[in-house]
Amino acid sequence: MNTRDDFRGSTIMKRALEFFQQYKSLIFFGLSLLAVSLLIVGCAAPSKSSRGHHPVPRHPHVAKADADDAEIEKRLRREYRRWQGTRHRLGGSDSRGIDCSGFVRAVYKDVFGIALARTTGVQVRQGTAVPFEDLRAGDLVFFRPPSYPRHVGIYLGRYEFVHASKNRGVTISKMDRYYWGKYYWTARRILWTAE
Repeated sequence: MNTRDDFRGSTIMKRALEFFQQYKSLIFFGLSLLAVSLLIVGCAAPSKSSRGHHPVPRHPHVAKADADDAEIEKRLRREYRRWQGTRHRLGGSDSRGIDCSGFVRAVYKDVFGIALARTTGVQVRQGTAVPFEDLRAGDLVFFRPPSYPRHVGIYLGRYEFVHASKNRGVTISKMDRYYWGKYYWTARRILWTAE
């Protein structure tokens, strides 16, 4: 490289530095704006309502899980019809009267052949914890309403669960924000822990 090329190279560098000095605030603003835009777009997730309107190809494992959930829900609803209206009786464990943990225990034994503990205090430590948004049919759902120290039911799907209610006996309730959703505590997965 000769002196003329060195001079030309240093002149280009000088001009580039002058340009950068003159417009650096605009350059930083543009880069910042670009970074924020990418962050917003990257972190945005479709809302639950929009997910239903835009079908997305599903992995076969997801489709199988949905089919399994539907089958579990069907079996639980069938068992519910057998117990429907059975009155609540603290410490009860049969059709003459049953409490919430006794009901959950009886259903799991009869429908799935799984032996659960007798009390909610122990049931809440069985299986694995599951977040509310990942609930599946058959998961145990726990509540802390004002009238009970602890309460348990079995999740069916679509925010519904079956349980032995103090006032209504064995019934299906909705986990809405007015009562059960407000007192929701935690959930445990028993059926799907092997997946």
